[in-house]
This record gives sequence, structure tokens and C-alpha cells, in this order.
Amino acid sequence: MKAITSYHRPASIDEALALLDRADVTTTVVAGGTALNTVDLPDGTEVVDIQGVVDSAVARSGDTVTFGAMVRLADLVANPNTPPLLAELAHREGPNTLRNASTIGGTVAEGDWESELLAGLLVHEARVAITGRKDPIDLPDLFADWSLLDRAIITSVSVTAGGETASARTGRTPADTSIVAAAGRIVPGDLRIALTGVAATPILVDPEKLLSLDPPADFRGSSEYRRELAEVLTNRVIAELGGVS
Repeated sequence: MKAITSYHRPASIDEALALLDRADVTTTVVAGGTALNTVDLPDGTEVVDIQGVVDSAVARSGDTVTFGAMVRLADLVANPNTPPLLAELAHREGPNTLRNASTIGGTVAEGDWESELLAGLLVHEARVAITGRKDPIDLPDLFADWSLLDRAIITSVSVTAGGETASARTGRTPADTSIVAAAGRIVPGDLRIALTGVAATPILVDPEKLLSLDPPADFRGSSEYRRELAEVLTNRVIAELGGVS
């Protein structure tokens, strides 16, 4: 049982930020709450529930689709504005009970190295809006510096739609979490490939430099096995996209 001492449900973003900004108080932001029982929280943690103050709308303007951070994964799957690859990968994030609670903002903030949805967001050029920052930041920049979320809240995630997309994965069973997965997207002059299961978070990769990867090992596969999967799955995605190299 986690030692959560207080629960707050603020009525505004400003109130939520004030709760996060208190000196000598350990807080954690909760959106859908599905990750709360999977993380180690310090004793005396106070929960700040943002579901009443962050947008849950989906909007499209030209090729840009913006998801409020409180958009549930089930709604992301069902919304006609969601790029098809993201709808497919969001559906793989877990059973419907999880998708009905998990949010896109929470998924980004968790940064799970096995998340195929995060790989899809990377190839769709995801940009993350965070309180206190004038401009959204690119998703790889957030993964490289988690301090950007200190005493801050993700408010939306925007992606660029369009292009040809493909994905490939390997798991112990078809329904199991993938050991390694690849997502790809091509638009004129730009090929983007992202992998899960080869680094601390999903990452964009250069298909010509896969041998330089140093994946962490676990009971499902050694570093060498994951690196081999990365090459095989990347090649499958590239082949599906027309053999672009």
C-alpha cells in the first residue's frame, strides 16, 4: 500500500500548480490513475488529481491534430481525427478497462519504454504543451529531460497527421506486451522510425545505425536479442512502406 496522505481535486490549473509548488510537500499528478499502483511513491505523498482542469477535447487544424492531455486512450482509438497508426497503437496499450481510464497525457508523462503508442507519437512528430512554457516541446526533448515536468502539468499533445505508416512487433504471444516494436512513417523527403524495448524510453532511430544500440536486457531477451529484433522489425516496417532506405 502506497503512503498517500492527501488527495486534492483542484478547480483550476492555477490551483493545481499552487498545490504542486508547495515547499517541503511531495506531490504527484494523477490523470487517469492507472499508473498509481505501479510506481514507488515516497512516504507522505499528496495526490493532485487534474481530471477536472485539463482539456479532454480532440481538435484538428489542417495536418495538426491536438489531443487534450485528458483524452482517454479509448476515445483516442475511436475519434475519426486520430491518425490511423495512433488509433491502432493506442488499442494495443492494454485491455479496454485500462484504455477507458488511461490518458494520452499520462502515457506521455510515464514514458514507458515498451509503449507502442509513444513510438507512434514519435513518428507523428509529437509536441507536448506544458504549463509554464510558451511553446510546446518536441517529445524526444521531454524524454531527454524529465525535469521539464517538475511542478508542471502536460496540457495537450499535438501530432502531424498524414504520410504512409506501418508497424511491426514481436511478443511472447500476440496479446503480450511487445519485447521490441517498430513504428514508421514516411512523408516526402522524411522517413521516421521509432522503436520500443531498446532504450529507457521509446526512441527515434537511424535505420543505418541500429548496430550501435545497447538495449537493456531482461527475462524476455538479452541485449543482443533485442538489437537483432530492432533490425528485423525496422526492415519489415521499411519494406511495408515501399522499401525506402
